[in-house]
Amino acid sequence: MAMTASGAKILIIDDEPQIRKLLRVTLNAHGFEAIEASTGQDGLLQAAMIRPDLVVLDLGLPDLTGMEVLQKLREWSQVPIIILTAQDQEKDKVAALDQGADDYVTKPFGMGEFMARMRVALRHVAKTQDEPVLKLGDLVIDLAGRQVELQGEKLKLTPTEYELLKVLALNAGRVMTHRQLLKQVWGANSMNQIVNI
Repeated sequence: MAMTASGAKILIIDDEPQIRKLLRVTLNAHGFEAIEASTGQDGLLQAAMIRPDLVVLDLGLPDLTGMEVLQKLREWSQVPIIILTAQDQEKDKVAALDQGADDYVTKPFGMGEFMARMRVALRHVAKTQDEPVLKLGDLVIDLAGRQVELQGEKLKLTPTEYELLKVLALNAGRVMTHRQLLKQVWGANSMNQIVNI
């Protein structure tokens, strides 16, 4: 996965053609590969197929809300997501960031600042993926391949079991609260839902 500007894949999910065009032209000029989607469903499909390095997401989409797209993406991906929207209410920003967005930019926006925020998000993900394999004694977790081995034998885990093990392994040696585990494994809304573990 390309983590530098050169060749990184950026998925733009926005229903405004002029915003998509502005972003595509600017991103291409800076060496990024821009992929476009005008609906939430198409955006989710593109994200699953191309595995982008970063997602730019509008909250006002014609089919799904941007928050629904964000929630669905966070069910299976930790790709950096920058919200780019005309909605500038503090409650919208807080909700998006709590749901797992990495940044929030309101329209109209300055392209220079937006590109800088994108570079920051890509740098953060590059740092977290420097070490895609965790080794804890006989336990080996391949974060990129989502595979777990114990004493050289592959373990079959459900997606929830894998996420729980990953979160605990990444926080080895630290005390984690029930609330932190629920949020990181089941999502920000999990505190409001009954979770069957």
